[in-house]
Amino acid sequence: MAGVGGEQALSADNVRGIVLALISSGFIGGSFIIKKKGLRRAAAASGIGAGVGGHSYLLEPLWWVGMITMIVGEIANFVAYAFAPAVLVTPLGALSIIVSAVLAHFILKERLQALGVLGCVMCITGSMVIVIHAPQEQEIASVKEIWKLATQPSFLLYVALVIVMVSVLMFHFSPLWGQSNVLIYTAICSLMGSLSVMSVKALGTSLKLTFEGTNQLVYPETWFFVLVVSTCVLTQMNYLNKALDTFNTAIVSPIYYVMFTTLTILASIIMFKDWSGQSLGSITSEICGLIVVLSGTILLHVTKDYERIPQSKSIYAPLSPSLTTRLTGELLDHVEDGNHGRASDEEKVLRRQEMF
Repeated sequence: MAGVGGEQALSADNVRGIVLALISSGFIGGSFIIKKKGLRRAAAASGIGAGVGGHSYLLEPLWWVGMITMIVGEIANFVAYAFAPAVLVTPLGALSIIVSAVLAHFILKERLQALGVLGCVMCITGSMVIVIHAPQEQEIASVKEIWKLATQPSFLLYVALVIVMVSVLMFHFSPLWGQSNVLIYTAICSLMGSLSVMSVKALGTSLKLTFEGTNQLVYPETWFFVLVVSTCVLTQMNYLNKALDTFNTAIVSPIYYVMFTTLTILASIIMFKDWSGQSLGSITSEICGLIVVLSGTILLHVTKDYERIPQSKSIYAPLSPSLTTRLTGELLDHVEDGNHGRASDEEKVLRRQEMF
């Protein structure tokens, strides 16, 4: 239903989707903190953290509390996709940044400075711009229609590129730089996440149609989407654990959100043709919203890098996050080799983690 001036009026289903997405963000944001406390306890008890290959967190009750909290949030998010389009639901995940950053500040003592708060505000503002100008969702009557959209050449090309990129990140970059560059683990989560959302959207729509009286469970396409969701979520969970155990929560949350949101919107545009029929003004506004969100996350990242670097070495702070990480990592190696020649590899990893 269109509103005045071409703006989209919110339908009852869209309102339900938004409410569920907000609830989901609250649960997921809190789960980051609970899981990280569980990861810390497990690492302290076993001496081996998840970031360096440990899995002792599976025996830690607090980690499972966080996991259950996240599952509740994900279920709410899953249902939200059945009522509202991905480009409307996904950006609302920005609330989880605020929840996790504020809780990390008070509970984990991971200090969030004024510029960090500004970065969070920018993420929220950009997300709201995207929501305001989001397109209406097309009506889908069967999972067969979604299957046709998923097997378009353009979307199959996107899926192939995601699989190649994830494979390269997992088997080449992760062993080399996973412990020193936050983008590697979060990129794997985000790439797989973009595929899982498309499958969640398909599965959620199928279940919704089934509950309305049109059984979609008899189609093999429905069960294929179940398989894709399961595979993607398990991969995301594994690498999100690594990211949370290795880097600062206030950094992991916004970076994961921005990469996940950007890739999900891109996947939705390719698969569902969300921009088809939209005005140039609306498309431009959505792009500007994404730029604001990205800028806010970059501000958070650079701010944290600057705060962790000693003032005498702050010459590296204005550089890009990845270059800053590499240069400060090399500097740390030099200091360790010169002053702590017998430092173990584990000690070096822990010192690098403190820089984030």
